[in-house]
Amino acid sequence: MSCWMPGCPALSMCRGLAALPITCLERAKDLKTRLGILLHKPELGHRIGSSSKLQLGSRRRDSSREVLEWRESFDQLLKSKSGVNAFHTFLKTEFSEENLDFWLACEDFKKTRSKTKLASKANRIFEEFVQSEAPREVNIDHETREITRKNLSGATSACFNEAQAKTRTLMEKDSYPRFLKSASYQDMTKQAASRGTSKRSHT
Repeated sequence: MSCWMPGCPALSMCRGLAALPITCLERAKDLKTRLGILLHKPELGHRIGSSSKLQLGSRRRDSSREVLEWRESFDQLLKSKSGVNAFHTFLKTEFSEENLDFWLACEDFKKTRSKTKLASKANRIFEEFVQSEAPREVNIDHETREITRKNLSGATSACFNEAQAKTRTLMEKDSYPRFLKSASYQDMTKQAASRGTSKRSHT
């Protein structure tokens, strides 16, 4: 568009553009060129989408493998964060989640470095899980309970070791086999197996 008449909008626009520094005009042209290239490359968006799908598929395969590994051993289950969550949900249905909560509290307790915090945490764990008539009393024998009580006088990171080991053995021999036979875990393994079959059929 060109116009030499006074007050013409095109003339005003041209004057405005002429007043801009050359570098600004060059940048604008460069930007326009880049946008044009991007707009004519639809495969770019496709690549990004494919990459995210691959990552999601990889995560699903990892979680499927993990679910199937839980039945290999109780240790394997406890190593998995999602395994611990699934086991905790199951224990709630049996009203025995305090055993796992105590075990987890002991694991966290062992990581405590401050002696002051160690003593206060030890007392709190003992009062909540170990002492007789505790609000969430775990199923351990009287002797182990008394040993743990004595350990509190000079609290170290090992003061719950015996009580934690007894609780772990109880879960491994009692609750863990029932968890593996539970409907919820059976459903998870079926889903994991079907994802594995689906993956093989696409390769």
